Amino acid sequence: MTDETFFIHKLTLRDIKPTAMRLLILREMMRGDEAVSLPELERFLPTVDKSTISRTLSLFLLHRLIHAIDDGSGSLKYAVCADDCDCTVEDEHTHFYCECCHRTFCLKQIAVPVVAIPDGFSLNSINYVLKGMCPECASAAG
Repeated sequence: MTDETFFIHKLTLRDIKPTAMRLLILREMMRGDEAVSLPELERFLPTVDKSTISRTLSLFLLHRLIHAIDDGSGSLKYAVCADDCDCTVEDEHTHFYCECCHRTFCLKQIAVPVVAIPDGFSLNSINYVLKGMCPECASAAG
């Protein structure tokens, strides 16, 4: 599968029409292993209109191509979901926020702990964020 085919497949799998702008934004979101915020995407894509990026993120969220992470930094971060993710509580995973470099990582291998909630409550999502230093920052700190 070519690079372009990979990104087209990710969009069409979620019933999103692959346009040049959507492909560009998706590619940028997947270039690293950390989640990205709207301001970061605006900085990485200076020639793209801010409202276009915002509308694209909303579309991606609506179609569950990405998930939003509130890491406590004051700015939502976004990460691309796995192809088999439905963004249900069962798909939730742990996130790690580096207090040094301010990057947020998906720790997909660490499931969110199951918490019993009282009768009558309905659970829609869980936000489980660990905070500390990422390996890169910890290594630099020495």
